[in-house]
Amino acid sequence: MSEKKVYTCFCTDIIHEGHLNIINKAKELGSVTVGVLCDSEMVRYNRFPQKTVEEKIEMIKAIPGVDNVIVQNHIMYDEVVKELRPDYIVHGNNWSSPAMAVIKENILSLLSEYGGELVEVPYSYNEKIQKIDRQMSEKLAMPEFRRGRLKKLLKMVPIVKTIEVHSGITGLIAEKTIVANGEHIDQFDAMWISSLCDSTAKGKPDIELVDMTSRFRTIDDVMEVTTKPIIFDGDTGGLTEHFVYTVRSLERMGVSAIIIEDKTGLKKNSLFGTEVKQTQDSIEHFSEKIRAGKNAQLSEDFMIIARIESLILEQGMEDALTRAKAFVEAGADGIMIHSRKKDPAEICEFCDKFREFNKETPIVVVPSSFNTITEDELAAHGVNIVIYANQLTRAAFPAMKSVAEDILKYHRAAEVDSRLLPIKEIISLIDEL
Repeated sequence: MSEKKVYTCFCTDIIHEGHLNIINKAKELGSVTVGVLCDSEMVRYNRFPQKTVEEKIEMIKAIPGVDNVIVQNHIMYDEVVKELRPDYIVHGNNWSSPAMAVIKENILSLLSEYGGELVEVPYSYNEKIQKIDRQMSEKLAMPEFRRGRLKKLLKMVPIVKTIEVHSGITGLIAEKTIVANGEHIDQFDAMWISSLCDSTAKGKPDIELVDMTSRFRTIDDVMEVTTKPIIFDGDTGGLTEHFVYTVRSLERMGVSAIIIEDKTGLKKNSLFGTEVKQTQDSIEHFSEKIRAGKNAQLSEDFMIIARIESLILEQGMEDALTRAKAFVEAGADGIMIHSRKKDPAEICEFCDKFREFNKETPIVVVPSSFNTITEDELAAHGVNIVIYANQLTRAAFPAMKSVAEDILKYHRAAEVDSRLLPIKEIISLIDEL
């Protein structure tokens, strides 16, 4: 009788006793093949790789009892099961989260087609493993590692999903929210520190009134409890002489990128468009600001992204494209194009025309007005980063206002209780050391 085929997949950068328990159980059942989850799927699973796939393959090959190592290219097991037809798939019994439940369902469905069996190993989580996990997470949060994470993501995923955060708790929402939709598992890749939302949270107008020291405190609050890369809304960047210091400070903190817009004078929110007086900077002056920022930075990781306001200010497509060419030549690491139209047609047109002469420079969009277009559709037009720039703030304020009004109306809190998240669920987001 031929030896049974056994398969297990690891999504890790380090092997601890929990993984060895799975290997040992697999060895009892037959010939062991171990899958290494590829980087793009590992990210979807909310784990950022700290080793290359090649390094992980060599690490697992060195484990006694492992007969073969392959790369698993999808988080679901369809492709692997079709190719290997394992008699057994061995997995830890940690199925409690919705994402893990979907994976289990996928495995069982595939194995049932030919009589394969899922073997579950009790999940190992003692103080030693807990310490290892914490150390790995803390490494991800270190400035040197976090700063370069955005550039790495741009090579790993079709589009970098970025959501606005303005506090530690919103940072944790961005960090820990994972959804399982059908057979797809997804999460946010990066966080956006918005000038508008930062100002709003402090009860201040969005006119660059909140100084950089205060805005850096918001970054500190978010960084203290998260690991994902941060893109900073730098408004106009201010005076060139001041901008170079902002670049150095953000780079030192571990921020991945700053986006600055080509406007001058008192900042007004772009969604006002031509309803308020807004002055677009000259190509020459803004290009010089970009060059000064690039000359000031010390690492290769930090990105300066130029935000073009031509479509917002109704200056036309050719002006936007001319500026994009000039700003890339000045050293911009990315181009953000913005529009306040609900129809995404002009955004798509810009991206298509930009990609005709520039295939590599990342394109960033903020689909606040043109919110019907999907991430896949944007990626098809060459977009690399999508920023959901104010949705958490806009969701929170109506809910808080409604609750406050009803407490005043009914002179008690009973009527609002069904709309409130239990405190226990909120504090469960917060890790204890």
